[in-house]
Amino acid sequence: MSPFESALDSKSHPCPPIENLEQIQRAKFHNKETKNIESNLQDSNNKKIKTLINALNNAYKKTSFIKGDLSDTALLDKIFTQYNIIAVIHFAAFAYVGESVSNPAKYYKNNIANTQNLLDSMLKNGCKNIIFSSTCATYGVPKRLPITESAAQKPINPYGYTKLVIENMLKDYAHAYDLKYVALRYFNAAGASALFNIGESHNPETHAIPLIIATALGKRAEFSVFGDDYDTFDGSCVRDYIHVDDLGRAHILALQYLLNGGTSEVFNLGNNQGFSVFQILKACEKLINSKINYRICPRRDGDPAALIGSNKKAAKILGFNCIFENIESILASALKWHKNARY
Repeated sequence: MSPFESALDSKSHPCPPIENLEQIQRAKFHNKETKNIESNLQDSNNKKIKTLINALNNAYKKTSFIKGDLSDTALLDKIFTQYNIIAVIHFAAFAYVGESVSNPAKYYKNNIANTQNLLDSMLKNGCKNIIFSSTCATYGVPKRLPITESAAQKPINPYGYTKLVIENMLKDYAHAYDLKYVALRYFNAAGASALFNIGESHNPETHAIPLIIATALGKRAEFSVFGDDYDTFDGSCVRDYIHVDDLGRAHILALQYLLNGGTSEVFNLGNNQGFSVFQILKACEKLINSKINYRICPRRDGDPAALIGSNKKAAKILGFNCIFENIESILASALKWHKNARY
């Protein structure tokens, strides 16, 4: 019996899935073996993919990799038919805010249409439990901070809108087809896993922490601060950062919750505190004991001034709390990983 499946897609988040597999191993959910549809298999010769595969093979005696795409409904049905899957953890999505503004069609097709393919195949084959990777981008520009799950959802970019559409799709499927789901609204995933030697590595890289670290290590000439005139205490964007290991634990708690009879729910996953871009810069400078070159650039389309989430609901219902509670520990784990150039 396989209680875990990561969503099948060649276009997805690279970090959280591997973290969750580690946590699933520790939670001992699997009875005989755990089968994973790895969601970032673009090129079998890619060093990143080899690192992920080796990490999984070290963690599990039996791990199955199936390269594919959620648009391939025949493959989805084949997988659900072959394996006795009782739950899905769905990470796969495009997740670049700027790109979603310039090419929304790409996001509607992959994020929304392909998620519907997954849900339809699940139901067709008797799988009715899903953990969904949503995002704080569904909130848009919040009226109050920290943001609670009951706050209005008014996304200001197509990426956030696609995730909101999927959340609504889950509600409708739950009502009509007895699907059970937990939607986890991520704030900013960051840091690196020491156990798996896995960190942030996107192409193109758009996330602040890996870009700042790359500049600190001399791999980039300067770091771009997109806007210093926001309505925040220092003018730069403020975000809530959560370590990938904490994200991994949250997914396991959500899976336990569903499999133990919990009803469909949504939860914020953040750190209950925000840090500005300039604060991240200064904290990284302190870690390396050196100044980091940066320049001020125009604002990016679709960027809210501040996003800080409340974890109170997840703490109360799931028993979730962050172990990495300060930005220094998150940065330190990321810096250590980037210094070793894993891939």
